[in-house]
Amino acid sequence: MAEPERTPVAVGGRRLSVSNLDKVMYPLVGFTKAQVIDYYVRIAPVMAVHIGDRGVTLRRWPDGVTGDSFFEKRCPSHRPEWVGTCPGPGDRGGAIQYCRLDSEAALAWSANLAALEIHAPMARCADIDNPAMAVFDLDPGRPATVVECCRVALEIRAVLDAAGLAAWAKTSGRKGLQLYVPLNTAHDHDHAASFAHAVAQLLERDHPGLVVSAMKKSLRAGRVFIDWSQNARHKTTIAPYSLRAEDRPAVSTPVTWDEVADGAGGEPLVFTAPEVIERVEKLGDLFAPTLQLRQELPRPRT
Repeated sequence: MAEPERTPVAVGGRRLSVSNLDKVMYPLVGFTKAQVIDYYVRIAPVMAVHIGDRGVTLRRWPDGVTGDSFFEKRCPSHRPEWVGTCPGPGDRGGAIQYCRLDSEAALAWSANLAALEIHAPMARCADIDNPAMAVFDLDPGRPATVVECCRVALEIRAVLDAAGLAAWAKTSGRKGLQLYVPLNTAHDHDHAASFAHAVAQLLERDHPGLVVSAMKKSLRAGRVFIDWSQNARHKTTIAPYSLRAEDRPAVSTPVTWDEVADGAGGEPLVFTAPEVIERVEKLGDLFAPTLQLRQELPRPRT
């Protein structure tokens, strides 16, 4: 098999070579690898601040979204010297050095690997045992949709408001929604998980036809599973502004609470890469406050 033709490019002051730029990654809409790279370069100024200090997991689709994919935790050894790494929870074999995508060039490099999706942990590289945020991952069981997820998100927000906590929402880029509670103070993963679990159980008690907190998949039909387990030390969620491997180049997109309320009423809540670029140009980075806001979760009662 012939080697793919490589094209040298300059991105963010770095030199790298890219290949197969005409390969169609999203066949339904003809979205090419060149467009994937372009999206990640253009979104980098807002995306890198959220993932650049975290060890990320790449999910790669070498033959596009209709082909096979694989997760890559260990940062490839053939990476450029300017793509940094940091330790993460690892696997059964021990510690792993994960990629740090902290620049336009680093994101262009990962996009050239057909890493359509970028998954990030709750903790930063500097302290992998201390989550910088807690997450509620809302997963609808058919026939429930993102509409029900938005309704549950509003209920979670009310509970958080009562606890004096602020949260930010983003679409999963698929059928769900995620809420993030910035911490940026000393917590451990078990504390974050137990708090999210308690909120999920509370809402399941109050809204049994809408919410489920148990992991058993057979219980989820028609309800929204609040996945509190995503706060575990070894778990990741799709990163803000990451593409998803759907029919179209949908993006995990930060949204306003007004948009969540509209979504609960049935308004569409799906954004593609070109739309997200336009949103950021108009609205800025809606997730920016999560980087600095310091909050403390209530302590479990003893």
